[in-house]
Amino acid sequence: MAMDGTLTPKKSLLSLTSSRSVTQTINGSHKFVIQGYSMAKGMGVGKYIVRDLFTVGGYCWAIYFYPDGRNPEDNSAHVSVFIVLVINSTDVRALFELILVDQSGKGKHKVHSHFDRPLESVPHTLKCKGSMWGYKRFFRRSLLESSDFLKNDCLKINCTVGVVVSTTDSPQLHSINVPESDIGSHFGALLENMEGSDVIFNVAGERFPAHKLVLTARSPEFRSKFFDGLNADNQEIIVTDLDAKVFKAMLHFIYRDTLMEEVDEVSSTTSSDFPILETLTAKLLAAADKFGLERLKLMCESRLCKDICVNSVANILTLADNCHATELKAVCLKFAAQNLAAVMRSEGFESMKEKCPRLQSEILKTIAGCEVDSCSAGEKSQSVWAQLSDGGDVNSRRVRQRI
Repeated sequence: MAMDGTLTPKKSLLSLTSSRSVTQTINGSHKFVIQGYSMAKGMGVGKYIVRDLFTVGGYCWAIYFYPDGRNPEDNSAHVSVFIVLVINSTDVRALFELILVDQSGKGKHKVHSHFDRPLESVPHTLKCKGSMWGYKRFFRRSLLESSDFLKNDCLKINCTVGVVVSTTDSPQLHSINVPESDIGSHFGALLENMEGSDVIFNVAGERFPAHKLVLTARSPEFRSKFFDGLNADNQEIIVTDLDAKVFKAMLHFIYRDTLMEEVDEVSSTTSSDFPILETLTAKLLAAADKFGLERLKLMCESRLCKDICVNSVANILTLADNCHATELKAVCLKFAAQNLAAVMRSEGFESMKEKCPRLQSEILKTIAGCEVDSCSAGEKSQSVWAQLSDGGDVNSRRVRQRI
């Protein structure tokens, strides 16, 4: 039998894959308002005003405003503005934009931007903490003070940071979407339809059916009531130290792990006519502390942070101390230390001195810590003690701080 000596190669199977590299910016904006510009003048060349920090692209940033300029050679002829990286990191590449807002309504803003000419601009690389981008001669002071950029002794600067990130996309063969957890809705339905309830709470005449196992799983206080034999067989428990609305909000959290909408509504309407300590959020914080609901405590602390201002901080500090709310207390102490002269003139401060006088010493310790940090950073800012002695109020213009 004859055999053919040639070999016919088989066709190889090719597997084609693809990937895509994408470079883009993660953008974020921040509004910087400088109130009392005329009082900030004269603080000295190289000294700056800084407001709240903001986060873009996973990095922390700040805006430094120099009323008398940054460099001595300019002889205070210009104001200086810089965007500063305030977190330890290396080689952060970013685009920046600074806009001095025209407050006349004519829209003739002063704009310094990387974003409007992307083909010409190269992202600026910040090498370490404290690296900055901006302008030594941002605007001539003599022109600024007679312009529409300054209104009611106030300047407004809008800042945008675009952090450059690169990612590689590759197609996935299979993808299955998993919905968010709905366990809260199931337990919430259990509370609403009262199915299987084995205990009733009587709060100011209003009755709340509930389930002992759910309560004991969520709260150490309820666990001790039901499992230590004290009230194990009680079918109805009278609650005398909580409002019905507060108890209802607490049960809502226990079953759903969320806050009721009323909590946000009351907090957002806080004013001098509606004291902070009378809000549902404040009362719910006290209940969370009593029943050992740590997550609920933190949620209330977070919302109360939004209401911190010169007139409310002393009352919120007293509440945080009474409720062992350490996160909220730390924020209040820092705010009070930074705005002490104004806070001492508030009605809440007098009330705090009567109810909890030791908090004064804690504020002073916080001030001492802030001044030590300031000195270690090489800053020569006016001390709080100097502010009090000469009647100054450098920081009280920062009336409301967002956390």
